[in-house]
Amino acid sequence: MSAPRIRALALCVFHHQGKILVNAFYDDEKQQTLFRPVGGGIEFGERSVDAITREVQEELGQRITAVLLLGTLESIFTYAGKPGHEIVQVYDARFIDTSLYEQPWLDGHETDGAAFRAQWRDSSNFTATSPLVPEGLHDLLKAASLLE
Repeated sequence: MSAPRIRALALCVFHHQGKILVNAFYDDEKQQTLFRPVGGGIEFGERSVDAITREVQEELGQRITAVLLLGTLESIFTYAGKPGHEIVQVYDARFIDTSLYEQPWLDGHETDGAAFRAQWRDSSNFTATSPLVPEGLHDLLKAASLLE
């Protein structure tokens, strides 16, 4: 088993008409659905802004523009029974292909090849039992007027 470590992440909040694009994860241990924006790990020597551009290209096959840092969050959590600690750079951006905003979901692939479906969701989808993660993200997006 590897030693615990802090992971650096870059996430991108794409927003449109009061909704954001999120991927749903299910935690069997907590029997809970979690929602998180698209993104992933920042590689050594890579700037977070470059990481988010790369991650969106790798996961969704899409190019982005107007990338803007919204803030940084620190997340200490347990997922699937394992502790985690992340420093998260949260970005806003726009898809170059504007037709993506009219689709109900976008199909993507994780680095390990696992398929996922990112969907447009509004604030009403995020509750105490089905939260938007990382912790503090909902408040950050409300402060930026991206969610109600």
